[in-house]
Amino acid sequence: MLEKCGINWGDLPHCQVTYIWISPCGKFPKGKTRTLDSEPQSVAGKNSLYTQPQGHGFHSKGFLWITLVPVRMFRDPFTRDPNKLVMCDALDLKTIKFHRRSECAKAMEEVKDQKPWFGFEQEFTLMALDQHPFGWRDDPYPTTPGVGEVGLEKIWGRDVSLSHYQACLYAGVKISGITNEGGPAQWEFQIGPCEGIELGDHAWTARYILFRVCEDFGVIPSFHPKLFDHPLWSSDGHMNFSTEAMRSPGGLTRIHAAIERLAQRHMEHVALYGDEHNNRKRMIGGSLSSAFDTFSWRTASRSVSVRIPGHVHSEGRGYLEDRRPPSDCDPYVVCQALVETCLPPPGGHNGEDAIL
Repeated sequence: MLEKCGINWGDLPHCQVTYIWISPCGKFPKGKTRTLDSEPQSVAGKNSLYTQPQGHGFHSKGFLWITLVPVRMFRDPFTRDPNKLVMCDALDLKTIKFHRRSECAKAMEEVKDQKPWFGFEQEFTLMALDQHPFGWRDDPYPTTPGVGEVGLEKIWGRDVSLSHYQACLYAGVKISGITNEGGPAQWEFQIGPCEGIELGDHAWTARYILFRVCEDFGVIPSFHPKLFDHPLWSSDGHMNFSTEAMRSPGGLTRIHAAIERLAQRHMEHVALYGDEHNNRKRMIGGSLSSAFDTFSWRTASRSVSVRIPGHVHSEGRGYLEDRRPPSDCDPYVVCQALVETCLPPPGGHNGEDAIL
């Protein structure tokens, strides 16, 4: 770090911009830094960057060059002002699709008048370099703590989670909170509320920041939805969703109509959201999760596909919570599926009009 050499990042004559994009497998963020002569004020009109993705499941006999198109800019919490993090859309020159932002952005543009809002609950587990969960002893599975517990005998990795929280706040990521989860080294952060395509940009940038923070602590964040077969342990990526009409008086009727649409495309959605093998192990029904093959919904229940929070039911307006996405889902894919199902544009799916 420059601080160790007595140099401040802000005293350097140039600006460093780290371009962020999604790996070819769609599971991990990647980054590449370049030097600019001055601090960019926005992503508008910024030059694209050409790069070559490798690793994480990418295989090709030749080289695949992609174009990174800047779409959203954040402050860099690691090198600090005036340096930037820039989320990019990745356009590959061989039309091999692995980045879903552009498709999601198109879907959001078609329904922007309905002001779709999203909130994302990202769960993850901290792993040691030996791929053993951080802080765990040799027990097959430690005693499961309750959400919000404190104490070193119950919770591990709080300094990592707090550092990530603070880094996101500095960057301008719309992170709304953190909490420990059901495993001793399992945590959650929440993104939102965000409107339209904004959710995916902020969620992926938060994931990138988490990987970078974990480097400094010597741990690895895992988004695997089912690391262990323990019935009380899974890792989810719940997505909250609403429109302006759902948030307005009488909006509960619109929420019910949206849930009816979601029920009709249940198996299509769970296939989009993640790997079937892992999700069948995660979505086993019971008191903590819904069943993989069966759509269900209820008010204030954890064991359903889609939940209406208790306060939403009481107020008669608000949002719904899609509890089917796993922790390693692509937020762009989930958001796109929700708006295309619940809010088809006029003349859209089966000629149906949107839920206005």
